[in-house]
Amino acid sequence: MCLAIPVEVVELQPGERARVSVDGVTREISLALVENVASGDFVLLHVGYAIGTLDRAEADATLAQLAALAASCDADAAASDASRGNPA
Repeated sequence: MCLAIPVEVVELQPGERARVSVDGVTREISLALVENVASGDFVLLHVGYAIGTLDRAEADATLAQLAALAASCDADAAASDASRGNPA
């Protein structure tokens, strides 16, 4: 199984590269596998490569689902710790 995260392209760079951002974290990635990407577009990021594009609504929905999953995992971990006598 692999995971691709929606990120926003904030700056195009030379050599099929771009600076992207998600949740305030920025990094440089490769755009070699996608075409016609512009600043402000959303791409799916997997191990340093954009592997596809998506619109803002799809990106927002996916990021919301990932945030809900993370919150659920945090709640499960806290409940597990409490059941073992380890307060959070």
